Amino acid sequence: MQNILAEGNRKTDGYAMFIGRWQPWHEGHRWLIDQQLNQGKKVLLCVRDVKQDEKNPWSAWQIMMNLSEELMDLIEDNKVRLMIIPDIESINFGRGVGYDVVEHVPPQEISDISATKIREQLKAEGKL
Repeated sequence: MQNILAEGNRKTDGYAMFIGRWQPWHEGHRWLIDQQLNQGKKVLLCVRDVKQDEKNPWSAWQIMMNLSEELMDLIEDNKVRLMIIPDIESINFGRGVGYDVVEHVPPQEISDISATKIREQLKAEGKL
């Protein structure tokens, strides 16, 4: 299910933009971008350049490398682009911005995926 929070001009050649830390990339993230890819849309994944700490063990560059490997086929097919952006505190828009603002509501099994639990498991296995 998706909720259109603001409507734009429905450009067909633009990108669906997703902003995140992706620490680490997991099946829930893939489900999220698939909502747009499955509609034939291209995706721009923006990696927030956050300060490394326990919640963010990888640098933005490390995340970019991981995403490049995970999504190589989609990148090569020009369906996905990656970009590092500065850390953000909010997303703001005015009226008539020219693009949709869309909330994707995942099914429960996707919503239950926790990057925190994944990081804890990686730490317990000595992989982090």
